[in-house]
Amino acid sequence: MAPRSKPKSKHSKSQSADPSSLKTLAKTPQRPNWPTLTPLVPTLDLTVTTLLRNQILLIPNFFTTTLCRTYTTFLSTLPLATTPGKPKRGEAVRVNDRFQVHDPTFAQMLWTQTSLQELVTHFESPSIWGGEVLGLNPNIRVYRYRPGQFFDKHYDESNQLNVGEPSIGAKTTWTLLIYLSRCEGGQTVFYPEGPKNGPIPEPIVAEVEPGLALLHRHGDDCLLHEGREVKGGEKWVLRSDLVVKR
Repeated sequence: MAPRSKPKSKHSKSQSADPSSLKTLAKTPQRPNWPTLTPLVPTLDLTVTTLLRNQILLIPNFFTTTLCRTYTTFLSTLPLATTPGKPKRGEAVRVNDRFQVHDPTFAQMLWTQTSLQELVTHFESPSIWGGEVLGLNPNIRVYRYRPGQFFDKHYDESNQLNVGEPSIGAKTTWTLLIYLSRCEGGQTVFYPEGPKNGPIPEPIVAEVEPGLALLHRHGDDCLLHEGREVKGGEKWVLRSDLVVKR
């Protein structure tokens, strides 16, 4: 949902909320036979950089160029469905092709076989995650944006779920986006709030770079943001969320 301090608008619905209008896109899809997550850049050669303190973090080269190509080729074989062009009341306008699947095995792969677990666990300010990090949301989403497609301004919701065996109560706190391709346009743009009656801060722009992982806080502390219209090429994104114990 939108942060409590922010007025709700037609853009306040979150992509992480999985609105009912999207549930018809795919009925219980089979878990894909995901490609192996190799090759990868060694953890020691990766750096978490800050785009906005306590809000937006970047991991350049999280996926190698070779792995990005492998995944875009594979993902293009999945049964992607185009989102409805007319959203329900309260939902942001989103026009893209997407695939969504509940896959705890792949979520665990992405968490443990890449550098993500190490980078998150040993981050300089571990309290930033909002609790004890358990891993990634098994709700895996794949997005493809072609020319003319976009995701209008919105907030990402925090969702409650149960993970692991035995089951542990958890919630999502940060969105994870992994960009797999290069395109013209398509930037992820954040709109920080300024002081009351003060100047409006400049938007913060994250460019689409193959292999770049972007983490941004969501739930009550989420910033208004959008995925700008793609002007050329295709924008491929792999999406999950950080999950913490509740």
